[in-house]
Amino acid sequence: MALLPALALLLVAGWQAVAWIAAWQLAGEAARAGARAAEVGAPAGHAARAVLPGGWAGRVRDVAVDADGGVRVRLAVPGLVPGLPLAGEVRAAAGAGR
Repeated sequence: MALLPALALLLVAGWQAVAWIAAWQLAGEAARAGARAAEVGAPAGHAARAVLPGGWAGRVRDVAVDADGGVRVRLAVPGLVPGLPLAGEVRAAAGAGR
């Protein structure tokens, strides 16, 4: 009887791990796109959001351009179970020797 709850917990933990990994990868892609845009004088925030698929663009919390041209992106990670503190955010940086 305890096997089903354990399997359900394992499934949720696995999918949450996939969400964290996907967010980490997408934040890196967004940071690189923002850095490329900043190099040519285009808006880094717009470029960073444009490369994100579907609803991920709405999860961008911050795009910051440093004085040296580096771009930092903060992206919210979705929580799969409402009410549980599984959500969070990932950060990525690109450009200017990063």
